[in-house]
Parts: sequence; structure tokens; C-alpha cells
Amino acid sequence: MQRKSSSLVLGAYALLIVVMLAVPFIGIYPVLVMKVICFAIFACAFNLLFGYTGLLSFGHAAFFGSAAYATGWIVRALNVSPEVGVLFGVVIAAALGLVVGAIAIRRQGIYFAMITLALAQMVYFACLQMPFTHGEDGLQGVPRGRLFGALSLDSDLAMYYFVLGVAIVVFVFIRRIVHSPYGQVLKAIRENEPRAISLGYAVDRYKLLAFVLSSALAGLAGSMKTLVLGFATLSDVHWSMSGEVILMTLLGGLGTFFGPVLGAGIVISLQDGLADRAGSWVTVIIGVIFVVCVLLFRKGIVGEYVAFRARRNAKSRAGVVAQ
Repeated sequence: MQRKSSSLVLGAYALLIVVMLAVPFIGIYPVLVMKVICFAIFACAFNLLFGYTGLLSFGHAAFFGSAAYATGWIVRALNVSPEVGVLFGVVIAAALGLVVGAIAIRRQGIYFAMITLALAQMVYFACLQMPFTHGEDGLQGVPRGRLFGALSLDSDLAMYYFVLGVAIVVFVFIRRIVHSPYGQVLKAIRENEPRAISLGYAVDRYKLLAFVLSSALAGLAGSMKTLVLGFATLSDVHWSMSGEVILMTLLGGLGTFFGPVLGAGIVISLQDGLADRAGSWVTVIIGVIFVVCVLLFRKGIVGEYVAFRARRNAKSRAGVVAQ
């Protein structure tokens, strides 16, 4: 039964990859899909911290936005290749995550969340005031450049496959973390931190590493977003961006692997589809959808499906035992 379930999961992933490879040829706007992929990486990064470690951060936009600005600045001002710009943004986000995490993990629960929010707001005001960010105008006209100095990313097709390749590596990396011994310790911390401490684990070190990893991956998402869209703005570091990634994760399914990806796809698609029709009411409509989903799907869309499968398998095993 377990082998069959694993085969189905691998088959579903393979089918998804095939569909994603075919997206540019089936009439779907590739820039929109690239934006969804970038935010899916962001949501998965947040899910690694909240869903698997139990640390609710209200300031993840700081890492997403700081990397977006860092990549946009170094690519535009110093004319470096895109992979160098992305690496620079990831390093900046990881370093910022190390500082914020070292301060925040000293507290738990709502105090942890408020500390991350307060520090993120400091990053927002720094981005507002620093001259190289251009204040409310943001960084505009960021070139995509040439990958490794050879492959031009100016075409949407080349950029799409670059973003997709990075996303696949990220998702495999996150899956490896979750199913590693380190990931099992993170789950133990989420379920019962005092027990993890009693077993001899240096809980603060595990949480800090999870925070830095999550920050670096969020920074990767921000860097890729800047290259795809060609700009970085204050909305990337605003507290509302942190709220959006929380919404994506909860909507798709907290603590599930594919849930944040689905949540990001739903939220970004709704924002894009309703922007011209609903205007400023987009946020209200998405909020109503979120409330309905929370009432009907307490564990998120994917979370409810996983719970349903678990209940069905349990009934099947019980029936076999009874026979």
C-alpha cells in the first residue's frame, strides 16, 4: 500500500513537470506563470519555517524584498550576470535572516511574530530612505542579462525555463530537508518543544538554522521575481506581502509539500484575473475566499485531501484486520 502511494506521488510529480515544461506552448502567458512560480518558492520557504518548525513569522517580506532590491541594484548598477545577482540577493537575505532570527528565537508564540514584524518594518523604512532604492519609485528597468555570460534571458521562453529549473531544484531541496533527520527534529520542535529539549537537542540552533534557510529561500524568490518582472518596489518589503505569503500557505495547506504551491497559484491567479474587473476590491474578495476556505477547509485544500486519504487508509486497514 505504501509503495503504491509513493508511486502515485512520483507519477503526479512527473506529470506536473511535463505540464510545466509544456506551458509556453499551450497559450498560457509565461510571465504570469513565472510570477506564480516565484511566489510558490516564497510560500514553500515560509512553510518550512511555520509549517514544519512551528515558527510564525510576520516579517518574511523583509527577506523577499531585501533580496529583490539587492539583486536589482547589483544587476543594474554593476551589470553583473543574473546568476551572480541572484546569489548576491540570497546572501543578503540569509545574512539578514541570521540577524533577525538570532533576536527573534529568544521568544515564542505571538512575541516571536511581533519581533519579526517590528524588524521587518525597520527594513521597510530603510528601503524607503536609502538612495539606491529610489524611494517610492522603486528600482525600475532591471535587465535580465545573460546567464553565465552566454545565454540571453531577454526572451520569456528562456527566462521561463531558467525559473522553472531553479524552482525544481528548490522544491527537491526542501523535500530533502523535510524528510531528513534534521527535518524530523524540526517537526519534533513544532509538536513539543520542551520534549525536544529534554531529549538533548539544541533547539535554538535548529530553529535558527531553519530561520536562515527559510530567509535564504525567500530571498531567492524575491531575486527571481525582480529578474522576471524587471523591477523591485516597496510593496516587496511591505507588511502586506508577509500577510500574502501567510494566506497562500494556509489556503493551500500548512505543513504540506504541495499546499503552498497551490495556494500561491490561487492567490496570484485571482489577483491577476480580478485586477481589471474589481480594482481595489481584489483584496476584499481574496479575503472573503480565504475566510470561506478556512471555515470549510480547516487544514487547507491539500491538507484536507491528505487528511481524507489518511482516514480512508485507516478504514481500509481496519477492515483488513477485521477480516
